[in-house]
Amino acid sequence: PTAEAIVDCAVYVDGKRLPGKFTHQAALARAEQEPTGFVWVGLHDPDLAQMTDVAETFGLHQLATENAMERHQRPKLERYDDSLLLVLRTVGYVEHDMHTVSEIVETGEIIVFTGPDFVVAVRHGEHSGLAEVRKTLEEDPAQLALGPGAVLHAIADRIVDSYIEVAQQVENDIDEMEEEIFTPRSRVTVESIYQLKREVVELRRAVNPLAAPLEQLGRKPDLPVPKEVRRYLRDVAEQHAAVAERINDFDEALSALISAALARIGVQQNTDMRKISAWVAIAAVPTMIAGIYGMNFDHMPELHQVWGYPAVWLVILTICAGLFFTFRRNKWL
Repeated sequence: PTAEAIVDCAVYVDGKRLPGKFTHQAALARAEQEPTGFVWVGLHDPDLAQMTDVAETFGLHQLATENAMERHQRPKLERYDDSLLLVLRTVGYVEHDMHTVSEIVETGEIIVFTGPDFVVAVRHGEHSGLAEVRKTLEEDPAQLALGPGAVLHAIADRIVDSYIEVAQQVENDIDEMEEEIFTPRSRVTVESIYQLKREVVELRRAVNPLAAPLEQLGRKPDLPVPKEVRRYLRDVAEQHAAVAERINDFDEALSALISAALARIGVQQNTDMRKISAWVAIAAVPTMIAGIYGMNFDHMPELHQVWGYPAVWLVILTICAGLFFTFRRNKWL
């Protein structure tokens, strides 16, 4: 049944919620009896049959219904006669260990349909619920009295606020990673930086395309949005532009971190190679001398002398010690 997908369904008249529970059909019939009445229906992950039922009740266009069922859409604004469809991407921050490769940003969608006397909000994903938005609006009847456009603004404003919150948390991750990259013997790997960079790309793809729809809502007077609501939407568009620019800066910062991490790895590899080369040079001395005296010729210097064996060891140890202190002084060891 459609009721299983409906999170909340309410009728508002003059900005105030009418008491009682309504089905979506009964709510629309009640709202049509009032000049200032409208319905706000919230759905979570409806299936095709449930969405079709709601669409038929509110007279939604078939293409709009198909849009409501499609996942991973780009943010967009479409008009169908006197109704609007706004697609917004939602983002949520996932707590994670900075030293492991894991998901950092999760995304979802909210599709909002508005008409003269209804708002239908379809949410996909487990985060970015709209219960708090509804509660805040119900505490401000003057704002809610502006009609479905006020709900559209409140939802867009909440989504942009979530962008700002996630961007701040990602920025904290970048700052922490940057600090650790330049700390000796840190455990940050290039893979974890690449993962964060990929998540920033996903965040940017969710956030940036919303700029055009918000600009249209705030600037186009021919859209069915009250003039007072357009003023609020322009403010949301400005906040969105600021957070989008901030996210673009993350990409540059992470590219710089990758370069720094690769340079650090290169320096470490050079240091390791110098140490290996120094030990190889030291080990070459006894190997060379042992090789010469292992050729078993009869006429070799000191071969039949009593002090020959200790002398060879003395020479080996002296040369090796000299090489060791030379390399240590030059910081190769």
